[in-house]
Amino acid sequence: MDYEPLPLSAHCNAGVELYRPENLTWEGTYLQSLPSAPPTGRQVFHGLPFQIGDGSGEAPCFVAFGLGGLFREAQSIPVGKTAEHVIFAHAVLETRLWQGGPLGVEIARYVFHYADGHQESAPIRERFEIGVIPLPWGQFPFLALPDQKHFLEDRYSGPWTRTGFRLTEVGWAIPRGYFLWAWQNQRPEATLSAIEIQPGAQRFVVAGITLSHLAEDPFPRQARRPVTIRLADPAKTSGPLEVEVDRGVATYVYPLPENALETLDPEMAGFGAPPNEGAVPAYTEIAASPSATVKISSGGDELCSVKWGELERTGVLEQSGVRLELVDPGRNWMRVRVTDSQTGETLPCRIAFHSPEGIPYPPQGHHAPVFTNLDTWNVDVGGDVRLGHIAYAYIDGTCQGWLPRGRVLVDIACGYEYEPVRQWVEIEPGQQHLTLQLKRWIDMNAEGYYSGDTHVHFLSAQGAVNEARAEGLNVVNLLQSQWGHLFTNTEEFTGRPHTSQDGRTIVYVSQENRQHMLGHISLLGLKSPVMPWASGGPSEGELGGGLEITLSHWADLAHAQGGTVILPHIPTPNGEPAALIATGRLDAVEMLDFLDYEHREYYRYLNAGYRLPLVGGTDKMSANTPVGLYRTYARLDEGRPFDYDAWCKALRQGRTFLSGGPLLWLTVDGREPGAEIRIGRGATLEIEATARSIFPLHSLQIIEQGCVVAETVSAGGSKTLQLRERLKFSGDSWLAARCAGPQYTARPHHDDRRRGVMAHTSPVYLVGEEEPGLHSAETFRYMLTLISGSLDYIRRRSPRYPDSTTTHFHGQSDHQAELERPFLEAIDAIHARMHRHGIPH
Repeated sequence: MDYEPLPLSAHCNAGVELYRPENLTWEGTYLQSLPSAPPTGRQVFHGLPFQIGDGSGEAPCFVAFGLGGLFREAQSIPVGKTAEHVIFAHAVLETRLWQGGPLGVEIARYVFHYADGHQESAPIRERFEIGVIPLPWGQFPFLALPDQKHFLEDRYSGPWTRTGFRLTEVGWAIPRGYFLWAWQNQRPEATLSAIEIQPGAQRFVVAGITLSHLAEDPFPRQARRPVTIRLADPAKTSGPLEVEVDRGVATYVYPLPENALETLDPEMAGFGAPPNEGAVPAYTEIAASPSATVKISSGGDELCSVKWGELERTGVLEQSGVRLELVDPGRNWMRVRVTDSQTGETLPCRIAFHSPEGIPYPPQGHHAPVFTNLDTWNVDVGGDVRLGHIAYAYIDGTCQGWLPRGRVLVDIACGYEYEPVRQWVEIEPGQQHLTLQLKRWIDMNAEGYYSGDTHVHFLSAQGAVNEARAEGLNVVNLLQSQWGHLFTNTEEFTGRPHTSQDGRTIVYVSQENRQHMLGHISLLGLKSPVMPWASGGPSEGELGGGLEITLSHWADLAHAQGGTVILPHIPTPNGEPAALIATGRLDAVEMLDFLDYEHREYYRYLNAGYRLPLVGGTDKMSANTPVGLYRTYARLDEGRPFDYDAWCKALRQGRTFLSGGPLLWLTVDGREPGAEIRIGRGATLEIEATARSIFPLHSLQIIEQGCVVAETVSAGGSKTLQLRERLKFSGDSWLAARCAGPQYTARPHHDDRRRGVMAHTSPVYLVGEEEPGLHSAETFRYMLTLISGSLDYIRRRSPRYPDSTTTHFHGQSDHQAELERPFLEAIDAIHARMHRHGIPH
């Protein structure tokens, strides 16, 4: 027997009544615990066995000392055995610290008598070898442990009240009744005849005494060490892997890359890797005593059980088709700096480090994995981003933390204008500094283009600045919004831009106002709030809420204060977008996915003669999306300095292209996107387009009215594509450039939406000399149908507060008429277009 409890029943003189609140002396409100009943009978604490009383719950179970008839004289506990350590489960039941008493008061003295007459003694001091019950906050003893181990929070579920704690992933141990202290025997070969307990003046209990017959510290001192887990037959798993350690602790089990890091796609360097959706290969980190048993299970079924000491000794163990490998080459605390290779300046970026096995080593203050690889919607969103398998830390260009000795894979990116890096570095013993470089391959700011994300949620304003700089992004529109009773970024609104010290990064907190049936609308550059944020019920508005406002009203209120109005994620929810477009209330439309539906909807309206600049945004709501993955490049007026108003003006004028990686230029007879070109019948125009990218591209296309009219392709993929064509046009039209993979398919990013690597410009508009101009009877009828459906919803289904008892935001007495007004305006506007083009309605 490696650990052996001593029988104490013959010496017990008190029971659990000592732990009743009225018998405990404590003050203050900062208590860690106030136990209702301490554990008795056969117990296991930290994997060590203890016998506390006879377990009946009736007989005395403690050897108690102090006032009130309890032992005041020394007690001798017979032993008659050898031992490496003697572990006590004991506790102080009263303290004088609250009255300003001294620290480290000697509660008792334990005297160890040997059979040969030799003896050793140890002082038992409050807050050193023993602690007080109940435990005041921050008053753990220095040399004793609580009877419970630190633990992992429930990984997949739990009560609402634990939501915040689950972010920590770990919980700290609170004693249920005792503290454990181990006395190390300096003469382990000699027989201990007895243990004499000499009490002091304060009340305390000895609940259990256990002998250790192993030459190990009963409580592990070695910090956690990484262990990989591989299965000969992965099909043996019936759920996520779990690791249990009796005399130690283990982290959650996290997946490793399915294949070796050397096989990661070099073309996606800096931008993640495919996630491992399976349970293996995987890794955990373990801190344990050599005698600890490590059990691996899946779905409640045990897969293997090994001794930690044997794994430490051999490095590799295989049992029942499970291979465990200890992969701990040592580690160095490293200070890392990332610089611009040309200027030498420290460069904000995002960065990830991995051992050859794929184990992540995040910089201090960052996560790996992020939130145990679960969804992070509105939870712990900032500071890190997870792209498939790889979690990146956003840094200001410097970071510190542990890196393993030997080969380390470094993954770094800074937006689309620096060449990302995925390289192996060697960390030598004793090394503490590492400098890495990124090379800028293009400076779009120098060409007058400034990039921005039109659609970001949940970050803080300063966090958005930090992440934007690390992504090479100039503008972040951080949008307040509402989901039922959740109101986000409420305190961030200032009505003005939040600008970085160097002036190159701007965060503007504005709003995305939302209605579940009519649609969403982004209001950028607001000087004052546009209320209410949501209306008409879940998931946007509150449960049982009334329809108070339309998107058109929101747009008017934003425009009245000089704001910019964007239709996010065109066109969904698809109710009111048609009315907004028909009445000219939109300044631009946003594409945030590479979806055929989004393209068709955008082209539909352009083909009907509506001019709609195209912008890019991410709708970032989790740590699975980097800010600016889809972004808007806007070309400022020549000579105008960069600021938020200049960027929004360029956006409204359509001098933009959407980028999910590539940089894209288009000219039509020397004119850029957003321009209007007047042409005669049969005019020939020279079209030039160039796409450049850190990712390989396969196709560059010119689109006229939704159809490909010119194209260049690269079967093997190229980082530069160019196209020059002379095409004839006979009347009103529009032209745009777009690029992606073969046949304008797109290689997916590793974000949560699997967005495609692509780019698309806003249109250049061609205007002929003759009427009737660009129009589409199909689109007009489509729009009228949408408007009819929205009116039906408003009139027949939308919840409402009665006019007789309500004063609405608009102050009008007829709320129904006010809700209908923009839709009726839209119908009139569409009918006027149809009439102008001779289309019956």
